Amino acid sequence: EVQLVESGGGLVQAGGSLRLSCAASGLTFDDYSILWFRQAPGKEREGVSCITISSDSTYYKDSARGRFTISSDNAKNTVYLQMNNLKPEDTAVYYCAAERSSCYRMLGLPASHTYDYWGQGTQVTVSS
Repeated sequence: EVQLVESGGGLVQAGGSLRLSCAASGLTFDDYSILWFRQAPGKEREGVSCITISSDSTYYKDSARGRFTISSDNAKNTVYLQMNNLKPEDTAVYYCAAERSSCYRMLGLPASHTYDYWGQGTQVTVSS
């Protein structure tokens, strides 16, 4: 059974940092790209960043570029999202998703797309 488990969310002041983790099990890690996306109340789901595990290639949406860093620890089957200089508009539930696909495709998918695998999410709240 494939499982993705997110952790690391919390409450932080604007300008602060958080590191999210996505621990994967039940899949061949190297075969997948892992996407971080977020869902804020009343807003459409938004892809934030993605990493292709086999190539270690990373991709960012404009909202994340320069502030967020995605990385992976293949020995632990875990993907991280380091978030710096957080803003109130970053407040959302953050999820990780996995597909045997390219990051280019995953970041371009519509908000209605159902990913092959995704976790339960972790809440990030940024106060002003």
